[in-house]
Amino acid sequence: MDLELFLIAIALAMDSVAVSIASGVKYKSIDLFLALKIALFFGLFQGFMPMIGFFAGNLFADFVDDYDHFIAFFILLFLGYKMIKEAKENEFEDEVTDLKNRTLLFLAVATSIDALAVGITFSFQNVDIFYAVGLISVATFVLCVVGVYIGKFLGSYLESKAEFFGGVILIMLGFKILLDGLNII
Repeated sequence: MDLELFLIAIALAMDSVAVSIASGVKYKSIDLFLALKIALFFGLFQGFMPMIGFFAGNLFADFVDDYDHFIAFFILLFLGYKMIKEAKENEFEDEVTDLKNRTLLFLAVATSIDALAVGITFSFQNVDIFYAVGLISVATFVLCVVGVYIGKFLGSYLESKAEFFGGVILIMLGFKILLDGLNII
C-alpha cells in the first residue's frame, strides 16, 4: 500500500503543481518565501481534504463493504478522466489572477476537491489516514515548491503534462483497486 499511497500523493499533487508552475510562469519575480507560501496553501489543503473524505466515508463504509471496490474504481476513474480532460483544456496561467492569500485559498480548495473524493475511497480500504495525510501534504508541498521554480525558469510547457500524468496514475490505481476487490490480482 505504501507505493500506491505514494503514487496517489503524487497524482493528487499534480493539479496544485500545475497551478504552481503557472504561478512561476506568470510571476517571474517570485522569491523563496512566496514559493513556500504557495506550497503551504496547496500542501495543507491536499492533506486536509482526504481526511474529511475519510471520516465522511467511514459513516457509510459498512453499508457498502461488498462493493466498495466498484465505488473506489469509479471515483478514481472519474477523477483521472477529469484531470486528463482539464489538462487538455485549461490555461493555468489564467487561473492565477494574483498571489494574495484569498486567491491562494480559493485555488487550494479548487485543486483539492479530488482529494476529498480520494479520502472517501481510503475509508473503504485499510489506510492509516494520518500517514496518508502526512504523505500527501509533504509530497504536495515539495512538488509545488519545485513547480514554482520550474515555471519560473522553464515556462508553461509542463503545466498540462503534470495534470495529465496525475490523471493517468489515478485511473491505473482505480483499475488495481477494482481487480484486487474482484480477487483477480
